[in-house]
Amino acid sequence: MKLVLKHILGVVVAVVCSVQAGAQMVDKVSDPVEWINPLMGTESKPSLSNGNTYPSICVPWGMNFWTPQTGNMGDGWAYTYTADKIKGFKQTHQPSPWMNDYGQFSIMPVTGKVKFKQDDRASWFSHKAEVSKPYYYSVYLADHDVTTEIAPTERAAQFRFTYPQSDSSFIVIDAFDKGSYVKVIPEERKIIGYTTRNSGSVPKDFRNYFVIYIDKPFTVTYTWKDDALSHDKEASANHTGAVIGIKTSKGEQVALRAASSFISYEQAETSLSREIGKDGFETTKTKAKAAWNKQLNRVLVEGGTIDQVRTFYSCLYRTLQFPQKHYELDQQGKIIHYSPYNGKVMPGYLFAGTGFWDTFRALYPFLNFLYPSINKEMQEGLINDYKEGGFLPEWSSPGYRDIMVGNNSASVVSDAYMKGMRGYDINTLYEALIKDANTEGPVSAVGRKGVKYYNDLGYVPYNVGINENAARTLEYAYDDFTIYQLAKALKRPQAEIDLYAKRSQNYRNLYDPSSKLMRGKNEDGSFMSPFNPFKWGDAFTEGNSWHYSWSVFHDIAGLIELMGGKAQFVNMLDSIFKMPPVFDDSYYGGVIHEIREMQIMNMGQYAHGNQPIQHVLYLYNYANEPWKSQYWIRNAMNRLYKATPDGYCGDEDNGQTSAWYVFSAMGFYPVCPATDQYVLGTPLFKKTTISFENGKKLVINAPNNSAENVYVQSLQFNGKPYSKNYISHFDIQKGASMNYVMSATPNKKRGITAADLPYSFSADKANADIIRQAKTVQEKKVSFKEEDSLHKDGYTLIIKNYDPSFDPAEKQKLINTFFEVYPQQAKAYNANTLKRITFVIDPNYTGVAETGDGVARYSSHWLKKNPEDIDVVTHEVMHVVQAYPNESGPGWLTEGIADYVRYKYGVNNEKAGWSLTPFKATQSYTNSYRITARFLVWLEKNIKPGIVNQLDAAMRSKTYTPGIWMDLTGKSLDELWGTYASNPVI
Repeated sequence: MKLVLKHILGVVVAVVCSVQAGAQMVDKVSDPVEWINPLMGTESKPSLSNGNTYPSICVPWGMNFWTPQTGNMGDGWAYTYTADKIKGFKQTHQPSPWMNDYGQFSIMPVTGKVKFKQDDRASWFSHKAEVSKPYYYSVYLADHDVTTEIAPTERAAQFRFTYPQSDSSFIVIDAFDKGSYVKVIPEERKIIGYTTRNSGSVPKDFRNYFVIYIDKPFTVTYTWKDDALSHDKEASANHTGAVIGIKTSKGEQVALRAASSFISYEQAETSLSREIGKDGFETTKTKAKAAWNKQLNRVLVEGGTIDQVRTFYSCLYRTLQFPQKHYELDQQGKIIHYSPYNGKVMPGYLFAGTGFWDTFRALYPFLNFLYPSINKEMQEGLINDYKEGGFLPEWSSPGYRDIMVGNNSASVVSDAYMKGMRGYDINTLYEALIKDANTEGPVSAVGRKGVKYYNDLGYVPYNVGINENAARTLEYAYDDFTIYQLAKALKRPQAEIDLYAKRSQNYRNLYDPSSKLMRGKNEDGSFMSPFNPFKWGDAFTEGNSWHYSWSVFHDIAGLIELMGGKAQFVNMLDSIFKMPPVFDDSYYGGVIHEIREMQIMNMGQYAHGNQPIQHVLYLYNYANEPWKSQYWIRNAMNRLYKATPDGYCGDEDNGQTSAWYVFSAMGFYPVCPATDQYVLGTPLFKKTTISFENGKKLVINAPNNSAENVYVQSLQFNGKPYSKNYISHFDIQKGASMNYVMSATPNKKRGITAADLPYSFSADKANADIIRQAKTVQEKKVSFKEEDSLHKDGYTLIIKNYDPSFDPAEKQKLINTFFEVYPQQAKAYNANTLKRITFVIDPNYTGVAETGDGVARYSSHWLKKNPEDIDVVTHEVMHVVQAYPNESGPGWLTEGIADYVRYKYGVNNEKAGWSLTPFKATQSYTNSYRITARFLVWLEKNIKPGIVNQLDAAMRSKTYTPGIWMDLTGKSLDELWGTYASNPVI
C-alpha cells in the first residue's frame, strides 16, 4: 500500500510510506529537515523537565538563535509549550534554562495603542496557527492581527510581519534590563543599540550590539527608559527600548533585518551585509533550509515508523546546535572573536554554550564521528580559551561558569585526537590538560577542586568540605585515563604516561565491597557513614551511588573484578531495573526535578534523564550478556523519546541526550571516549546510510528489523561474520557495511568470548604492572581500625578507632559516658532520637569533635591531651538528640542548648576544669556556647522552668521564630538579656 503523508505538526512533508504490521513505515526519507519538530521538549518547567528546550530558529552552530518568547524577560524558561501568550521574539544564546541567557534582546509587532511593556504587548496565540521549523518560524498574534515570520542566518535574521490595515502599527525593540541602550535613526529606517544582559562570566564591558533595518518609513518613534516613554531618539538606562510606528494596509508585509555582534555596531553591519545583503525573506529561508539539509543528509534512515523518523531527526537537530559559534568575520573575512575572558577582540575561533560534564559522553564523540571539521574549529577555540583565560572551560556561557564537577575537557580534547583529528596545536591543548589536572581554577568548576587530596590520597575525601567528592574522584580518574591515552599518542616521557595511567585506577579507592557500590571515603581512609545508596547528591552529583558506581568508562573489566566477577556484575546491573524508583532527597531538602523524572519513568533506579547513567545500558556487552543491552536500549529508545513537546525524559542538555538517541538508533555508542571503539547495541531502522566527510559511507542494513525483532541474531562486517561487541572508529571511517539479522529471541552464544569484549584498561596485558601497583597501593591505604559494637538498654554504640596508640581505658570512658548520659538526654528531650550511634576516634581530625547523621567524630589527639574532658561526649551526643533540620534556627542557640545539657548532665565537668563562663557586661548571648548556656540556666531558674525543652522542640519542628521568646515569657530576647544582665545570679 502506498500513500502520501501531508501534515505532521505543522510540517508539510512528502514521503513514500508503506503499512507493515499495523504501523506506517517510512521507506525513504527525503528533505530530512521537514521531519524535525523543534517543539520537542518544550513542555517543561523547573519542577519537571521534558527536555527544557526552546524552538531554536537557527542554522547549525549559528552564533545567534531566535525563539518566540512566552516567559518574562530574564526567565530561563523563555518558551513553554503550555503558555498561551507571546511577549516577543528573542535573540538568544541560552544553552539551558539553568544557565540562562546572555546578550539577549527582543522584537515584537503590535497594533493599536502604543504598548511597550512585556505584559501589555503580549498576544494570545495558538499552536494551530504556529509553524515551527529549524529554518523558519511563523505564528499568528491574535491580539494584534499580525503574522510574524522569521528566517535565520548565523549572525542575522529576517523578519516578515503581515499587518492589518492600521495607522497604528508598531514594532517594539526591547533591549532588556541590566543596562542597555537604543538609538533610532529615522532617516536610515534604522535602530541601533546594545544589551549588557548576561548571567555571569563576562567582563565588565560586555555588550551585544545590534542593528535593525525596517523597510518602511517611520511615522512616529519612541524610546523608553525603564517605565518612562518619550519621543527621544536615544535612550540609555537600566532598561531601554524603542517603539517604531508605521502605517500599514491590510495584508501588507513589512520586512525587518537584524544582526548583532559582540564586537561593535560596525561588525554587526558587516555580518548583516555578508549574510543577508540584498536577499529577500524567501531567499534567506531557502538558504537556511539548505544549510540544515546539508548536515542532516549525512545520516539517512529507512524502514522506521513515522514516530521513529521524526524523533531521530528531531534529536539530530539538537546535536547540531551547541556549542554556538562565538566568532565573527571582519570586513576582510578574517576570523575574530570577542573574548569573554579579557574583553578584547582577539583573532581566531571561539565557541560557547556547552557543559562538558554532559557533552563529553556522546555529543563530542558524535562530532568526531560525523562532523570532525566543525569540531576542529572547536578545538582551536579551546586553545584560545586557554590562552585568554588560563584554563580550559568546563561550562562555557560564554566564559567560565561555576557549575558541575569533573575535568572533562580532558575527554573532549583527547577523544578528538584519538579519533584522528590533526592540523591544530594539540601540544598547547595537552599543556592545558596537564595544568588543569593539577591545579584548582579561579572557580570550583575549572581545573580540579580538591586536587591536592586527589593527587596525595587517590581520592577527594568526603569529610573535608568539598561537595560531590565521590563524583569528582570518579570523573578525575577517567579524565586521567584520557590524558594517559593522549600522552601515549604524543610520545610524552614514559614517567608522565605512567603517572596518569596509575591515577586512572583511583576509582578503586571508592569501591565498597560490602555494598558493591562506590561510596564516599573520609580522609582517614574510612568510608562515609551512614551510607544510603539511594541518597541523591552529597558525595555524588545529581544522582546517587547506584547511578555513579558505573562511571568507570575506561575499565569496566576492573569494575567487574571488584564486584566479584561477571555474574555478580550482571546481577548488579539487573538490580538497577528491578528496584523501585525510591530515593533519599535529604541532601537537597526536597525533590529536585532529576529525581522526579527518574521516578515517573518507572525504570527502577535507571535515571536516563540525567547523564551519569546513560552509558549503563551498554555494559552487559562487557560481561558476556550483550542481548540484555539490546533489550534495554530498544526499550529506552521507545519509552523515553518521542518528537512531541513532552518528548524527553529529562534535560536535553545541549545535544547530549539527543546524541545518545542518534548513536543508539544507528546501533552503537561511545561508552569510553578517548578510545577508538563504539560498543554495539541494536539498530533501530532497517537501513541507515552514513556519509563521512572523507567521502566514504557506512551502510547499516537490518532488513528484518521490527518492534519485536530487537535482538541481534548475527552480524556481518564488510561481508564477514562478526561476533565482537564493538566496532572501530577507523574501520568504519574507511567505508564499511554492517549487515544484521535480527530476531525476537536473543542469541546467547554471540559476543561471549574474551576477544569479543570492548576495551578495558585492566584487560590490556600491557597494563598488568600498573594494575598490580594500583592493587598494592589500595591495600596499603587500609589503615589500622578496630571496631566494637556495644548494646545496652535498647541503645547501640558502634565505636571505630583509627588510632592504634589510643588508650583502651580512654576508649572505655567514652563508652561509659555515652551509656550514662545519652538515655537521660533522650528521655528529657527527644524520645524518638536514634537508637544506634557511631563514635569515630580519628587521628587525622584537626578539630575537637563534630557530629552529623548519627556519627560523632572525636580527635584522638585532643582526647589524649585532655583526658578529663570526657563530657565532650555529652555535648556531641546532644546534637544527635537535637536532630535539628537545616535552617531550623540560630546556630548560637543550637550550641548553647548542647552546652546547657553538658552543664546539667555532665559526668566529669569539675575535674576537667569546665564551667559556665562568668557573666561580664560586655557579653552578648551569641558570643560563645557557654555564655549562651549560662543564660539558659538563668532563664530556667528565674523566668520559665522548662523553657529549654520548649526551645529545643521548636528548633526540631522548625517552628522557631524570633518571636518565640515573647510568646513564652512575655518579653523579647533582648529584653530578657537586659534583665539577666541586671542580675545574672544563677
